[in-house]
Amino acid sequence: MSTPTRKLAAILAADVVGYSRLMGEDQARTLDALRQLRKELFEPVVEEFRGNVVKRMGDGWIVEFASVSDAVDCAMRFQLGLADHEIIRLRTGIHIGEVVFEDEDVFGEGVNVAARLEELAEPGEVLISDTVHNSLDEKSVRQFSDGDSQDLKNIARPVQVWRWSSAGTQQAIQAETEEALSLSDKPSIAVLPFENMSGDPEQEYFSDGIAEDIITALSKFRWFFVTARNSTFTYKGAAIDIKQVGRELGVRYVLEGSVRKAGSRIRITAQLIEAATGNHIWAERYDRQLDDIFDLQDEMQQAIVAAVEPEMAGAEMDRAVKKAPQMLDAWDLFQQANWHFNQRSLEATDFAEPLYEKVVALDPSFAPAYAMHAWLLHNAVVYGFRTDTEVQLGKGLEIGRTGVLKDDRDALTHFALGRVMTMAGDLTGGIREQRLAVQLNPNFSFAAWGLGEALGRAGHHQEALETIEVALRLSPRDTLRFLFLRFKGHNHDALGQTGAAEAAYREAVALNHHVSIVTPNITLIDFLVRRGRQEEARALMSDLAGAHPELSIAALRSRSQHVWSAFQEGWGDRLVSAGLPEE
Repeated sequence: MSTPTRKLAAILAADVVGYSRLMGEDQARTLDALRQLRKELFEPVVEEFRGNVVKRMGDGWIVEFASVSDAVDCAMRFQLGLADHEIIRLRTGIHIGEVVFEDEDVFGEGVNVAARLEELAEPGEVLISDTVHNSLDEKSVRQFSDGDSQDLKNIARPVQVWRWSSAGTQQAIQAETEEALSLSDKPSIAVLPFENMSGDPEQEYFSDGIAEDIITALSKFRWFFVTARNSTFTYKGAAIDIKQVGRELGVRYVLEGSVRKAGSRIRITAQLIEAATGNHIWAERYDRQLDDIFDLQDEMQQAIVAAVEPEMAGAEMDRAVKKAPQMLDAWDLFQQANWHFNQRSLEATDFAEPLYEKVVALDPSFAPAYAMHAWLLHNAVVYGFRTDTEVQLGKGLEIGRTGVLKDDRDALTHFALGRVMTMAGDLTGGIREQRLAVQLNPNFSFAAWGLGEALGRAGHHQEALETIEVALRLSPRDTLRFLFLRFKGHNHDALGQTGAAEAAYREAVALNHHVSIVTPNITLIDFLVRRGRQEEARALMSDLAGAHPELSIAALRSRSQHVWSAFQEGWGDRLVSAGLPEE
């Protein structure tokens, strides 16, 4: 007889539910299932969590762990692994206590309590005692429920019992999945920013431009759902989990890649991935001279389309793919100008404008450069970067019309002209141009937003709301989402839906990270004054004035009157009552 060995340990007891019944129904099938369970799940998981199987029965196990958290994590892991098993289900109990090892057997309080907990467990459950519960960290504790006191057979004291169920965890996972954006009925894709592998920070615009051009080309396909650039570029520089990207953006496919530029040569790699599984569908590497960059982009666009939807790789392909300008310098400058455009500041505006002018000097047929230039001038007025409103809008109208003349099938040109028209007070023209933009490219989130804003300013609030919702869905992570939400709030406000209006206004303020843009804050303050909530309005105005001491009624009025036409009459007096100075 061996000398007894005593120790304190975390003990896991597990047994197969309905073992006798299963053996009676089909002994061979049950034994095969158990052998598979032991070999492929139970023993590998126990080993992973540093457990020691101290006793094996035909229908169960006693496992010793030095760590309580390892015992609990191990039990959860194999219960989840069996959640969908056709035959085998387990019950599990865990307790910390003294155990005695003697003659290849194990005894003691730890084993007895763990075994009694296992007997109380439902299939798929892990039951733990209060001593185990008290030893876990907060994150693990939150996964257990109940904590009821139980009298256990042959155990002197009552034990508090805490429960975890694989079924509950599966439901939580399902709920989390359902909260993620649902997939579009159309084939959906997100193009992530391409990684700049050149080691040259000045070439960021080049790698960004590659991804942006692919997004633009894919968006030409009416049967694709393409996530907007402003949402996908929020992942720039981050460690990417493709499955998470797919859930967050509600897309089936993700395209990622890299750009390495050395002298006059460039290497572009790209891979198309099925988001839900992480499976690679297509991958390619291109080594080219820079003088054939646009042919390369066409190749990539065609390959992606052929991979995602093979039947689309026919006659419609050539019609859908938009050729870029033929001169690399023009394209290069255009991407640089766009990078500065997206900074949305006075300095960036002044830097970007001459770049757009250089682009069209090099390639007068390049319509997108006219469009972006016109939009830049619109923004200069809206954000107060330039106060000669009539001059800026007049110039913007001229440049915008030129862009449409250069390419009236480009949604961007109609969008940009429509923005300037709307700001200049031509709402009929603005709505017309934005409708054309949406028709030409249903995936262009800014066109949907621009149409929604123009409709709202014209008093068509319900249609405006529906259109802005499209914009929000097309670009769920857009860095300009706060602008979409501001006009969503305005239209709810105009329809008397004050709760929805306030929620949209507050979300717009929370998402506005552009220090130069104050319209969402002003909008919320005006709303609060109209609701009679003067104290809240003054507190928000105080915060805004602290960040913008130059802000005044006169400064706001120096912009185009149409910037503020979404407000009800008397907005100036209301803002003064909230604490904004006249001068």
